[in-house]
Amino acid sequence: MGKVTFENINKSYGSVVVVPELNLVIPEGSFTVLVGPSGCGKSTVLRMIAGLEVVTSGKIYIDGDDVTYAEPSRRKIAMVFQSYALYPHMTVAENIGFGLTLAKRPKEEITSRVLDVATILQLDHLLDRTPKDLSGGQRQRVAIGRAITRNPKVFLFDEPLSNLDASLRGQMRVEISDLHAKIGATMVYVTHDQVEAMTMADQIVVLNKGSIEQVGKPMDLYNKPQTQFVAEFIGSPNMNIFNGQVARNHDCETLGVRPEHITISTTDGELEGSVRYKEELGADTILYVDGPENNSVTVRINGSVDLQIGSTIFMNFDPTNLHRFNNGNRL
Repeated sequence: MGKVTFENINKSYGSVVVVPELNLVIPEGSFTVLVGPSGCGKSTVLRMIAGLEVVTSGKIYIDGDDVTYAEPSRRKIAMVFQSYALYPHMTVAENIGFGLTLAKRPKEEITSRVLDVATILQLDHLLDRTPKDLSGGQRQRVAIGRAITRNPKVFLFDEPLSNLDASLRGQMRVEISDLHAKIGATMVYVTHDQVEAMTMADQIVVLNKGSIEQVGKPMDLYNKPQTQFVAEFIGSPNMNIFNGQVARNHDCETLGVRPEHITISTTDGELEGSVRYKEELGADTILYVDGPENNSVTVRINGSVDLQIGSTIFMNFDPTNLHRFNNGNRL
C-alpha cells in the first residue's frame, strides 16, 4: 500500500509556472525525500499529494486510484507539519487519539491504539502531560503519533525538524528512520537540508525550479551526480567546481572534485594555492584555499594538519573521483 504516481503534473499560479511537468513514481514502502533549495517546488509537490494544492493539469494516483481532485480526507494520507500543530489544552494521549475521537471510534479502541503508538514512539510515560510540558522533540513525536493512528497509506512530512536544534535534529532523524523500519509505510519527506536527505532516504528526488534534476539512492547521487546542479547541491562541504584552464586540462567545460578527493603537498602538485582559513574539527580538518584563476578550493583532510594561514600548498586530484560536465550535464 502507498505507491504514489505523478503523471504529467503541472502547477501554475496564473502565468507563473511552479511545477512545469512532473513525472515521478514514489514506490510503495519507500522513504522518499524531496530536496532542493528554497522555492524549488518541493513543498508544492507534497501539498499536491495531500490535496492542499489543486493541480493545474495532470494526474496523481495513490495505489492506482486517481486522487487528483479527491478531498484530502479521502486520500488516506497523514501529514506532519513543521509547526507540530498540537492542541495545547489536550494531553499527549488526547492529541495522539484526536483523529480516532473525531471518527467516533469506541473508547476502548482509542485507548488501545494510543498506547500502542505511544509505546512505538517512547511516549507511553508522557501520556498525561500537555504540550507545554514537552521538549521540541517530544512534541514532534506526538504529532507523528497522531498521524500513525490514522493508519494512512502515505505519511507526508513537511520540514518537520527545522524548528529543532542541531542535536535534536540528529536524534529525530534516527527516530523517524527507526519508525519507518518498524511500520514499513510509504513516507514522503520534504527538506532543504541535504544532510537529512542523505541520512534518511532510500530514494532522493532533487528538484530545481519545479523540475526533477535526478532521482536515485543517496550514494548514487553523491558518487555519480548527473548534472552540475546535483553535484553542487549534494555533499557537505560542497563539491569544488573548476572552470577555465583547470577544466580544459581534463577535457571538459566544468570539473567537479569533492573536498575529500584532494590531497595536499608542500612541494608539488597539479594546483598551487594559499591557505585562507582552516577549520579544525578533531576527526578532520577543512582547508579553504585561494587557488589559481580565482578558484576557491575546499579540502578535507583526515585528522589535523600543521599549516598556518597564508601557507603555500600544492593540490592533487584523485583521478578516480573526478566529475566532468559540459553544459551542466555529466560526461
